[in-house]
Amino acid sequence: MHAPPHDDPLDDPLEIDRYTRWQMAGSQRTAVSALQVSGMHCAACAGLIEQAVSRVDGVIAAQVNAAARRLSITWDPARTRPSVLVAAVRAAGYGAVPDTASSARELRRDEHRAAVWRLFVSGFCAMQVMMLATPSYVAGPGDLSPDIAALLNWGSWLLSLPVLAFASTPFFSSAWRSLRARRIGMDVPVALGIAVTFVASSGATFAPGGAFGHEVWFDSLTMFAAFLWLGRFLEMRMRHRAAEELEQALSSLPQTAWLVAADGRVTEVSVLRLKPGDVVRVPAGAALPADGTLLSGRAVVAEALLTGEPHGVPKTTGDSLLAGSLNGEQAFEMRVDRAGPDTRHEGIVRLMREALTTRPSAVRLADRWAGPFLWAVLGVSIGCAAVWSVLDPARALPAAVAVLIVTCPCALSLATPATWVAAARGLALRGVLLRRLEALEAMASITDVCIDKTGTLTRSALEVREVVGLQEGSSPDEAATWAASLARWSRHPVSVAVAAWAPQDAEPTRWTDVQEVPGAGLQATDAQGRRWRLGQPGWAAAGSAADDTTHRPSLATGGTAADAVARVVLSRDGFAVAAFLLDEALREDAIEAVTALRSQGLGVTLLSGDRPERAQALGDRVGIAAALGGASPEGKVDVVRQMQQSGQRVAMVGDGLNDAPVMAAAHVSVAMGHAALAAREGCDAIVLSERLSAMPALRASALRTVAIVRQNLIWAALYNAACIPMAAMGWLPPWAAGLGMALSSLAVVLNAQRAAQTPATAHAPT
Repeated sequence: MHAPPHDDPLDDPLEIDRYTRWQMAGSQRTAVSALQVSGMHCAACAGLIEQAVSRVDGVIAAQVNAAARRLSITWDPARTRPSVLVAAVRAAGYGAVPDTASSARELRRDEHRAAVWRLFVSGFCAMQVMMLATPSYVAGPGDLSPDIAALLNWGSWLLSLPVLAFASTPFFSSAWRSLRARRIGMDVPVALGIAVTFVASSGATFAPGGAFGHEVWFDSLTMFAAFLWLGRFLEMRMRHRAAEELEQALSSLPQTAWLVAADGRVTEVSVLRLKPGDVVRVPAGAALPADGTLLSGRAVVAEALLTGEPHGVPKTTGDSLLAGSLNGEQAFEMRVDRAGPDTRHEGIVRLMREALTTRPSAVRLADRWAGPFLWAVLGVSIGCAAVWSVLDPARALPAAVAVLIVTCPCALSLATPATWVAAARGLALRGVLLRRLEALEAMASITDVCIDKTGTLTRSALEVREVVGLQEGSSPDEAATWAASLARWSRHPVSVAVAAWAPQDAEPTRWTDVQEVPGAGLQATDAQGRRWRLGQPGWAAAGSAADDTTHRPSLATGGTAADAVARVVLSRDGFAVAAFLLDEALREDAIEAVTALRSQGLGVTLLSGDRPERAQALGDRVGIAAALGGASPEGKVDVVRQMQQSGQRVAMVGDGLNDAPVMAAAHVSVAMGHAALAAREGCDAIVLSERLSAMPALRASALRTVAIVRQNLIWAALYNAACIPMAAMGWLPPWAAGLGMALSSLAVVLNAQRAAQTPATAHAPT
């Protein structure tokens, strides 16, 4: 099988580097590519795929991991191409796509494999050691002869060697790194406890009656290692799950795109080759390769991976499209506006990575307390050994080891960050991206929410709020039908709003000589030869009653022309027929969100640069009594600072460039998904779903997350307060201490996972 003469996106050098690593074998340069295989049903499929790929000229080696459904191919780039390798897999009856996340997935797989083996070795050996130790627990005085007891101890010592040399290696390595850095980590008492227990038990095994006495604790050592690995294995699985969900978001982007040339030819190219201005065709069911604009027609796209909204979103000509969205109905063409790392999809992934690497103050505080806590543990352990060496030397070592083991600060140092990461993952799945995990701490403590008006409380689009008749006998419905029919010839925001006012099934008018006059409006001629205009009052019907709308009776509910954003007139042959009063479109869930925030005990303030009367009118519509209009960016900052000086903790929700200063001044800032770059970069959280109701949900999630963190810390404190005295008094043997430590860590890690769940109600109590 030879490489085809035509180019294939898989053979693009930029694309190859995403799933291939290069290596030198002498003077020969070889490539190792990773492919994800689909269609496998049993282990025999792996052999069929390997045979099919191995027959390709240039393939050096091929290996299939049936469990991971991953194909690794070592090949000579001088003799074959990736497209040929994929074609060979498909010819065998299976699917194959490049595995662009293979390196990270391989690291996780190695970590998982090592953890499973260490858990298995420690658990298996612990069971065998416990079996050998059982006779010494159940035998009465004189029932167990010295030679049999020694034989059982030697067997326990031998079974403890794999636990010490293999399963416990990470504990010793971590402890050594901490000591070399002149700091104490949580693995230091773990390693010390294991080492002391093994040395003392070994001395009692080979020199009974010597300095170490005759008691052995191999069962405690192996059980402790097994319990500790069980807790760490579950914590590792939680981290891997978060990483896998992030990779799923990455894999939602296609690897190739259908590029439409100027002459209409369509070619398949790598998405890495796309640039702004390109025109691409998106087939039905495919993911969008870049951010762009719908060029013509209608489309329905699902943006669940980006916004958390499960339903398809209808799009019309000129609407924006987001990379990673799924085309749900029919093929369409789009113009690329942002590609590669500039897309919102890549920005979301980048911000999510940044959020998962930040350390909230609660986590840093726990880390700061872990060091002194461990020093105190070592002191208590040494003190116990000293006291018991005087009272009962045989109980000195078990008590000291039990104190070291039972106070392992896993709950303090691991379960707290687990809660924050789980909460961030859950919010991301619901369309709220945390840029900094500290936002949850701050959100839980706020007392007031300040909301920007334009683009936040309202949508960027306009809507017709009122129709005013200007001619006696004119019907507002008929006027709206004429105006909407003419407005559909333009994509101006005012025209779009007027066009949406009339029923969509209204019969369109046959217009001729349609012209759009910049800054004025639209004009056209109907079938009867009458000249119609839709636009500015002074242009559409100069000298008519167009400017007298405030003295006409309202033909629709709500307000007057005084606080309207725009006013356009429909005229016929120079005489005004009707006037349309337009206002900003209120977000569908604005009233619900404000009501929910107030029910949580929060004060809500509207901050706007618009006229005070307009700001107050909008505030009255949504239930915000404190509406401040005419506020400059500096004025908004002053308002927030005055609130802060009064002891209030303020959250700011905005979207524009003028909101960036006040968002930086607030205790916590939230930006809408379409926000200006300056607002997004300086905010603490981004509402990707564009739903204002995400604010009370974010508040409820923050309250629950803080409550879970508090529960974990209280549990850790109570556990240590109860178990340390028991271990010091000798009532808690080392094996029971290990079991208690593992169960404590397991409890707080499982409790932390509740932070990812959707709150039962956004009306969380304060």
